[in-house]
Amino acid sequence: MNKFPPITSLPPRKRPCHVTAAADLDGTLLTTRSSFPYFFVLCLEAGSLFRAALLLLVAPAILFTYILLSESAAIRILIFVSLAGLKVRDVELAARAVVPRFYGAYVRKDSWELFNACTGRRVVVTANPTVMVADFVREYLGAECVGTELEVDSRTGRFTGRVKGGVLVGLKKKEAVKRVFRDEMPDLGLGDRETDHDFMALCKEAYMVPKDKKAASVPAEKLKSRTIFHDGRLVRLPNPLTALLTLLWIPFGFLLALFRVFFNLPIPARFVRYTYRLTGISLSINGNPPPAPSPGSKGSLLVCNHRTALDPILVSIALGRPVYCVTYSVSRLSTAISPIPSVSLTRDRATDAARISALLDKGHDVVICPEGTTCREPFLLRFSALFAELSDRIIPVAINVRQGTFFASTVRGWKFLDPYFFYMNPRPSYEITFLEPLREEETRGKGGKDPIEVANHVQRVIATALGFECTALTRKDKYMKLGGNDGKVENVKSLKKSE
Repeated sequence: MNKFPPITSLPPRKRPCHVTAAADLDGTLLTTRSSFPYFFVLCLEAGSLFRAALLLLVAPAILFTYILLSESAAIRILIFVSLAGLKVRDVELAARAVVPRFYGAYVRKDSWELFNACTGRRVVVTANPTVMVADFVREYLGAECVGTELEVDSRTGRFTGRVKGGVLVGLKKKEAVKRVFRDEMPDLGLGDRETDHDFMALCKEAYMVPKDKKAASVPAEKLKSRTIFHDGRLVRLPNPLTALLTLLWIPFGFLLALFRVFFNLPIPARFVRYTYRLTGISLSINGNPPPAPSPGSKGSLLVCNHRTALDPILVSIALGRPVYCVTYSVSRLSTAISPIPSVSLTRDRATDAARISALLDKGHDVVICPEGTTCREPFLLRFSALFAELSDRIIPVAINVRQGTFFASTVRGWKFLDPYFFYMNPRPSYEITFLEPLREEETRGKGGKDPIEVANHVQRVIATALGFECTALTRKDKYMKLGGNDGKVENVKSLKKSE
């Protein structure tokens, strides 16, 4: 059996300069050694709750097979249970829009720094299906991916659950490295288990990555790409215990969500902040909430960043009075149970401006989210300048939300369920901060500012209050990224004074 020194034997400041490299993924470039959580994510996002529960049920048998029989056989069972019968397109979308966020949070610092220091070709060779890891490896690690290939039924466009050419472990992984590098084998090889020894023996220099539960992870900004847009309902990595607790919580959480919604629905807005506490919802209100418009005066535009579909409702609760909200898309069910009036926009600039102006002229305060879509990460998307053309009475509102189990936003799922997923969290939290109204000289009408200048200024004010980063990315960038088009976002763009 080949013996390789541990990566810890390399002094950090005296590491040799390697040109090409081949490395395993789980346990090597990642701090997590098990691929179960990522398969569970695919089951849930590309399949169903039933499939995810089935995977959790057979997990002990898979672990038994892995330890006592064969790593290859265990992975075959894992692949079959997780992916058999799923549409290729659904799995590809989940692998692009959901899985990378979880992988990116667990990139191991010491092995990644050595791997990334290689100036030539870098290849990740893994037993995981290529479809599951290729996007992450390419965008976040800046490397090529060689993984296990899956069989697809050409008639249905669905995975059969079988693999093509075998699972990449042991000799199969060695053969894959030979095919990729051909005559010139890698200068550096990294692995973490015995089944990696075969391909590591091909490398001019190779190191084992020892198991370390406390191994440091790479900060998000040090990877090749930042996670700005992502989809999926789960907040935390679903290791077996977390997955079990999540699945057990869902029926109770849904009943709790229904109670929270319909218990608070008939209560006047000024009292809801108190009844929220009774139902386990934390609402923090900071700053100076503006008073209601006096009779005969125009209303104010409450301009906020967009975290969930509940933002306007929570702003209304924080104010203690109903306000109007404007939205591009809202389901009939959401409209029926909303405690505040809403007005649908058309995406026609003139029509939308007229509708919002009519509300303001009648003395109604209006909540508007100029990002045009939700963003989960600590970034603000580019603000539409429409609001700056409608009123000089602009009040920035900074919103942050904490969700411990489920995200209350989605791109491809049933959006009418978004509020319920927020209320399904055991202890959800909203923080509303009312910032100072824009001064006259900062507005378009009396200050003579360009609307885009005003929009960018409000974006910066809110970002500063939240500690977020401003970007010039838009709703279109988000839907291209998560919709599977070639619209990947690799860098945070700087603000531009153009639309």
